[in-house]
Amino acid sequence: MTLSHPPQHTPAASSTLGSLIRGHRLRIGLTQRELADLSTISVRAIRDLEKGKAQRPRTDTVRLIADALRLGPRSRTALEEAARRGQRAGGDVRRLSVERAAPPVPLYPLVGREAETGVVVEELGSGAERLITVVGLSGVGKTRLALEAAARLHEAGLPVLWHSGDGAAAGCLRTEDDLLPGLADGCARFLRGAGDAGDLLPELADVLGAIGGQGSVLVLDGVDTGVLDFGRLSGLLRAFPGLRLLLTGERPWNVPGERLFLLSPLEAPAPAAGHTDAAAVRFFLSQLRRVRPDIVPDERTLADVVWICHRLDGHPAALGAAASWLTVCDLSTLRNIVDSDPAPLLDHLAGGPDGSRLQERVGRTLAALPAAYRTLVGDLCRVGDGEFLLQDVVRLTGRTLPECGRLIRDLLVSGVVRSSSDGGRSGFRVLCVVRASAGAAAAV
Repeated sequence: MTLSHPPQHTPAASSTLGSLIRGHRLRIGLTQRELADLSTISVRAIRDLEKGKAQRPRTDTVRLIADALRLGPRSRTALEEAARRGQRAGGDVRRLSVERAAPPVPLYPLVGREAETGVVVEELGSGAERLITVVGLSGVGKTRLALEAAARLHEAGLPVLWHSGDGAAAGCLRTEDDLLPGLADGCARFLRGAGDAGDLLPELADVLGAIGGQGSVLVLDGVDTGVLDFGRLSGLLRAFPGLRLLLTGERPWNVPGERLFLLSPLEAPAPAAGHTDAAAVRFFLSQLRRVRPDIVPDERTLADVVWICHRLDGHPAALGAAASWLTVCDLSTLRNIVDSDPAPLLDHLAGGPDGSRLQERVGRTLAALPAAYRTLVGDLCRVGDGEFLLQDVVRLTGRTLPECGRLIRDLLVSGVVRSSSDGGRSGFRVLCVVRASAGAAAAV
């Protein structure tokens, strides 16, 4: 059986560039390698053109291919016209791709975080910051914050390329019309040291070039900053002045130009303050409505909710897990359990046999701390209900004031403690989820 190829003198006017190149190549019996050698164009470029991956070849490229294929005037004209059609269509498709480059769609509304979101959007949108790394304890809401910020930036006209890393939280859906799903992943692989700039940068330039001088945002959600290559980042930022990066992870990158954004749990004042409209309370009530819509938030209910939120330090994942227990107990019982031992409530009942695995993830964060830090956290857990002052750290460690200040800052960045002003003074609290995890580790 013989293959039928379009004769050289009758090229189909509507044929694509790739099909024409392949047809002429096979007609004269050339391999892709032989055509590449004759035209001085790379084999990869020939392959991409034939597969339709490359639709915007330069005029010189088309001329070299036509020369190598020894095309007559009519066939050469048809090839050039196909290239022009591809350039027009490719430009339209690429522009459409960029316009549609959008972040995933969150599965639940954002509660609280108005101030945090506003800061991230303003800094990235204006270009005042080009690299923002959002850090915080697992389950604190880093992904949800990034989703909200990315959505607002996209609404403001900035294309958003989104990559979900191994540490990314669930709770969002990719948009169906995102035509560039692999480009953000390629950027992430490049920053991890894989691949070559010669492969990534031309494609990225093609995409970003479709929007002229407008900026764009690359989000790397749930990435391990410890494996990222700063030299590659520098090259990326130099090559694309309008590009801004938003990273989320459990530790900072600690590189020049990084804007460290510490995400603490939601506001959860002491019950005596009477803040029934605090962010943590509003978040818990949103979870309550999903689990037990029959419970009316009256004065007694609000008092229990405020207490639970404060006891769990406003940690979103902990609050969500605790709310799931309302399927098997009432609110008063839930408050009593939180008072006595909140650790069992940190397993989300809707999360299957493994629950939310929150304690496991927090345990990994604790285990990654230096031994001296873990010892200090254990000592701090025994200071009242986990609340402590700077002077307590000086007393417990015997270190100087500046050293203790840096210790507390490192613990804040790791997310295991949060700021607290319950006692009227500037203090700190070891998070309930951390105390539970530290207690479980000590019991083993």
